[in-house]
Amino acid sequence: MIKIISFKICPFVQRVTGLLEAKNIPYDIEFISLKDKPAWFLDIAPTGQVPVLVTESGEALFESDAIVEYIEEITAPLEQGVTPEQRAKDRAWSYQASKHYLVQCTSMRSGDEATLLERTAKLGKAFDKAEKVLAEGPYFKGEQLSNVDIAWLPLLHRAAIIEQKSGYDFLAGYPKVKAWQAAVLATGLAEKSVPADFVERFSDFYLAEETQLGKKMRGIDNTASCEPSKASCCA
Repeated sequence: MIKIISFKICPFVQRVTGLLEAKNIPYDIEFISLKDKPAWFLDIAPTGQVPVLVTESGEALFESDAIVEYIEEITAPLEQGVTPEQRAKDRAWSYQASKHYLVQCTSMRSGDEATLLERTAKLGKAFDKAEKVLAEGPYFKGEQLSNVDIAWLPLLHRAAIIEQKSGYDFLAGYPKVKAWQAAVLATGLAEKSVPADFVERFSDFYLAEETQLGKKMRGIDNTASCEPSKASCCA
């Protein structure tokens, strides 16, 4: 059985586990602390980042894009009959999601309203692109769940938690994306692809008292707060 080395709230990991769950591929998972990375992990992870996938033969693979491609090569596709041109377009739209994971992370850790709004606008560029191409749905490409939906799952899932907990909507003004978000979350893949205590761990970090979103959740208005200490959501 393959094994995933993970940090509990990493969106890059969720993209990988989301794909495995969508394909019903069994896997083991081991969580590590990024503040105290074990020596054995550093020995197999050249970048010191998660996710790492350990194959059944014991090979350690790193970088989420490479891991996703490996999973695609050893398992049946979610969609049948996808042309090379369409696969290239799917990879491009998936990249539009993954390159904004850290943008969303820093947005959620904003320490004041001005920073939050500035970073929300930057994150919104990704949602704006999706809004312009989404059609009838319910998924990105239509009625069939695809790799593109899985790549966007971490962004859509985290936006839903933030809205539920704090009332702040990263997707405000994007009605097609909101409908797409609802359809993707309705699959249950969001909950299946994260640990049982994900919402708690996520909230402890992104809705902490020093973040602007945390203040919104607690009903505190303090625009003079300092930027919280920066920490990558994965590495």
